[in-house]
Amino acid sequence: MSCVCRTMFFLLVLAIIAISSSTPSPSEPGKGHTDSFEMYKTWHIHAVNGMSHEKILFLHCKSGDNDLGIHNLTAGTEFNWKFKPQILGKTLFWCYMAWGNVHASFKVFWDDNDLFYRCNWKNCIWTAKDDGVYLKNIPENYDEFRHKWEPGRLDANSTM
Repeated sequence: MSCVCRTMFFLLVLAIIAISSSTPSPSEPGKGHTDSFEMYKTWHIHAVNGMSHEKILFLHCKSGDNDLGIHNLTAGTEFNWKFKPQILGKTLFWCYMAWGNVHASFKVFWDDNDLFYRCNWKNCIWTAKDDGVYLKNIPENYDEFRHKWEPGRLDANSTM
């Protein structure tokens, strides 16, 4: 084995040891699961219409690379997708939601340990309710209010 190969192998072993020994306690909110391999597994995003009275939720989600299309969700239904984040933590998805004459536009996935904790490191569940949009805090088992409905509605072609 050449000197360069032995050096590369040694550095790889050191990197694996450093990553595996630096994982903080998952009992601290927003602090667990920070080893770099966790971030790059498959993530699932759910956009749920949790509103009452048969309200139709207009939904348009996208990232810098992917437009996930326009969806009209009936009450009790959802749109979901899965992906693997980019290696350097640059993955960002956002959604525009509207019903009646109100809307909300916000990020649904970005590189943030507090978000990862709430999503239990694999499933971000965003639910539109009559009073606003909530993110399911899976480890603590409750819906956390995140966005209020804003008056008006944007044109479908300029949603983001």
